Amino acid sequence: MGEFLHILAAAIISWLLFVTVDIFFRLPEAGGVSGASAVARDIEAGGGALAGGTMMGNIVCSPDASAGTLLAACGVYVAGIPGGLAAALLVFIGNRICHDPGYAGTTGAVLATFVVYAFTQVGFAATDFIAGMVIAILTIQGLSHTHASRLLARLWRVRQ
Repeated sequence: MGEFLHILAAAIISWLLFVTVDIFFRLPEAGGVSGASAVARDIEAGGGALAGGTMMGNIVCSPDASAGTLLAACGVYVAGIPGGLAAALLVFIGNRICHDPGYAGTTGAVLATFVVYAFTQVGFAATDFIAGMVIAILTIQGLSHTHASRLLARLWRVRQ
């Protein structure tokens, strides 16, 4: 039961981290990379919100804070803080390959490195965050594009 609660807590922490970073970097505002606007329009046509769809499109088309958080957790699992920072470097390179003008993914990876490492010092395992991040991404990209995009659009309105 303890491991299940750790994974649940890690999922909530990861979700809050990556959504906050992505909204801070204004991912719902416009498609920053090729394909993001097309994803957003498709989600809007299906009854979702354009701003939330834009953020979801950015998530799909370039390494954002969700990818950064997941990769950082993997890096911390493999090699502690240096592994997480190596993951952040890979996310940065991935952003440049995708011609992504932003730094949400790199920032998310750096922040997640220290968050995950800090939680490993109080009884969590990095694997809790790997599983938690997969669950967090699933809630945004895998369950309902319509409802997830509307939630993200509401959070975006708070940011504005």
